Amino acid sequence: MYSNKETDINKYFMPTEVHLGKKCIEKSKDKFSEFGKKALIVTGRSSAVKSGAQQDILLVLAEKSIEHVIYNEIVENPTVDSVVKGAGIFKENNCDHVIAIGGGSPLDAGKAIALAAKHNVTSKEEFFSTDFSEAFPVVAIPTTSGTGSEATQYSIITDTDSNTKKGIAHPAIFPVCSFLDPTYTISLSENVTRNTAIDALSHLLEGIYSKRRNPLTYPVIFQGVKLIYDNLKKCLQNPENYELREKLMIASLYGGVAIAQTGTTVQHSIGYPLTTEYGVAHGLANGVVMKDIMEAYYPHIKYELNQLFHFIGINKLVFFSWLRELLTDVNVEITDTFIEKQAIEVAHSSHVNNTPGNISPSLIKKIYLQLK
Repeated sequence: MYSNKETDINKYFMPTEVHLGKKCIEKSKDKFSEFGKKALIVTGRSSAVKSGAQQDILLVLAEKSIEHVIYNEIVENPTVDSVVKGAGIFKENNCDHVIAIGGGSPLDAGKAIALAAKHNVTSKEEFFSTDFSEAFPVVAIPTTSGTGSEATQYSIITDTDSNTKKGIAHPAIFPVCSFLDPTYTISLSENVTRNTAIDALSHLLEGIYSKRRNPLTYPVIFQGVKLIYDNLKKCLQNPENYELREKLMIASLYGGVAIAQTGTTVQHSIGYPLTTEYGVAHGLANGVVMKDIMEAYYPHIKYELNQLFHFIGINKLVFFSWLRELLTDVNVEITDTFIEKQAIEVAHSSHVNNTPGNISPSLIKKIYLQLK
């Protein structure tokens, strides 16, 4: 029934407890006493405050007599140096758990800090050489609808020496609990709303593309893609509509659930250099190559993609038209030197092992050339 799957064994594991809904932090405040006595709150410089999430957390921590320290220096595409610094602050202040608030960057940084602090990592070199085995508990509070990091065992960190993104994958960094309040996404700009939703869409599609694709996740993948297809444009036109924000947040969660089981594919590794070299937002970097990636994968997973489009009530061409309309204002300029270099590097990335078909440098080059 499921084409080109390399094993007939399907497994599902996600130990994260999820609370979803308006004021879910306040309504679930008794949970916070279970996580520890002193939290390191990991955030960016402004998004946690602007969304209202940080204020809600501080009220609950005060009520529950839980101490905290705020580390609010996480930037987009968090660096190893910021993780090592955060781990040092965690240890210096005798914290016992992390509360990560924000988009994918603070959530990923919080997970990495929980690992580094548990293993007493004090340098970049130690971070990359440590054989991680456990982590301090992580509580995740997303303020965007994109990465799904609140439901995964992944953390993506940037190594500024090589200007590359490096992924960590370990069951210990599944958040112990995640609180998803769509209200926190209402303050997002139009571009961030679009780009993060496309990131979630990429995760959902990669749950089908992956060689580890798992039919146990197909119901959430299909529903997640439909939620984005049906509601993203409406949300861009009505940004303060709670119901639309909730649907996008559910879709993002579903994307995290999917890739937690399947991993990501070359769809991600072809987008990473656009971010590190040209500063293209991560979700948008996935979006600008999404059509060509799907066309390349389609012959190998035609059955599953046709099932998906049937579920949504469209076909592939209608999907491409919808995607093109979302990206009409996007212009990514890349050089021939970049294309030649990245065609080789992407084709030899670890994601290739999880990708259907023959991913050659010539195919990657062809996809990049479509951006010129």
